[in-house]
Parts: sequence; structure tokens; C-alpha cells
Amino acid sequence: MRVIAKLLVIALIILSIPSLGQAHFGIILPDKSMVMQGDDQNLGLTLAFVHPMEQQGMDMAKPKSFGVLFGKDKTDLLNTLQETKVLDKQAWKATYALKKPGVYTFSVDPAPYWEPAEDKYIIHQTKTYVAALGEEENWDQEVGLKAEIIPLTRPFGLYAGNVFQGVVKFKGKAVPNAEVEVEFWNADKKVTPPNDYFITQVVKADKNGVFTFAAPQAGWWGFSALNEEKNAVVHTDGKKKDAEYGAVLWVQFTEWPGKGKAE
Repeated sequence: MRVIAKLLVIALIILSIPSLGQAHFGIILPDKSMVMQGDDQNLGLTLAFVHPMEQQGMDMAKPKSFGVLFGKDKTDLLNTLQETKVLDKQAWKATYALKKPGVYTFSVDPAPYWEPAEDKYIIHQTKTYVAALGEEENWDQEVGLKAEIIPLTRPFGLYAGNVFQGVVKFKGKAVPNAEVEVEFWNADKKVTPPNDYFITQVVKADKNGVFTFAAPQAGWWGFSALNEEKNAVVHTDGKKKDAEYGAVLWVQFTEWPGKGKAE
């Protein structure tokens, strides 16, 4: 019995050791980041909670809020959500009609996700930008989320290899030296990382909260900056628990259309 007890203790210790490649990401993935004249203006959006590179899903309860900011106009889209499955887990989808030229900023504030292994809640406030019909004003507009990444590079019309910059904010203030996790939406697991270190890229912001990243591959890339808040959420036992607030931004990069260097 003592041997079994020791083995159980060892197993629990191993399970408690943080492993590489376990970054959580909230996602908002639209059909496309740019809608042009002649395109279908009914935009599909998918909301989920995942490990993007590993393509592992987690159940996502119905969000607290989901909406779109267009100029100064905010529209509540929570009641448009329909339950769906992403990576065999509970997720959400919606369709939104783009009626005017401009930049649409979609954002979601999820219900807190309880992570017992870390004894805290995870709240990833996630957004993405969609440019419509040739207009591009307000591509850096701020939604006003508690945790938010504000783009310093226009977040659409980007080629793979372009440098992307953003500023991490928490409670309206820039976060000096913020650590930003970056992952690729590895649809159908087409990419196989050489080892676990390649699953999540990590960059550090400067003293002004500004980070820089060059996407090596076309597709959707997620940027997530984590901030901890003590005693933020009341747990089911009535006690307050800490919360990890993730400022998450999804940006699409496109392959360079040329066959080689310009002559």
C-alpha cells in the first residue's frame, strides 16, 4: 500500500508540473478579414476556446457579451449566437451582415472558465478586425475591454513575414514588459512543430507595452497577453478566486502573391 501511495504522489507531482504547449486562447475567427465589392457581405464568425496550434478544444459556455464596434456605434450581438462544435467541444457561431464600408471590430467577453489545475479562472477577452468594401479608417479602434491589445500595425492586408506591432493594455493602461504568447491556427494540423518549444511563440513588450512579431506563415495568428487579478471571481463555494485576464487579438496574414523578387 505504501508503494501505491508513493506512486500516486509522484503521479500528482508530474501532473502538476507545467508543460510546454498548453497555452489557452479565446478565438473569434471570421470567414475573412477583408470583404471586398462583389463578396458575400454576410460574414460568418466562430467563437471558441482552444489550444490553436495543437488543435485541442475546450468547452466554451455562452459568453457574457459579444458585439461589434463600427465607428462610434456598438451593437450587441449576443442573441445572434448559435451553439456549435469546434474540435468536438462546445462553441458558438454567428452571422453578421456588413452593410456599410468601414472597419468592424468584433469582440467577446466570455464567461469565466474554471481551471482547477491552476486554482483560478481564465477570462480571455478576444477581438478581431474586419475591413469592408475598401474603407480602412479606425483600424486601431479600442473597444474598452479590461484586457485588450491595440494594433499599431493595420490588422488586415498583411503578408506573411510582415512585422506586426501592438500595445498591451489592462484596465485602460499600457502594461510594461508584458509577455505575449503567439500561436498559429493550425487548421487540420497541417503544421507539425519540430518540438514543444515551437508550439507557442513568446515575445516581450517594451516599457510602453509595445510588442513586435513577424508571422512566418500565412493564416490566422493569435496574440495573447495575460494579466492576473486577485480575488476577481466568486467561485461556486462562495470564495473569491484569482482570474487570468487574457487580452487576445486574432490577425490574418496572406501569402505573398509574387513568384519571386521584383526585378
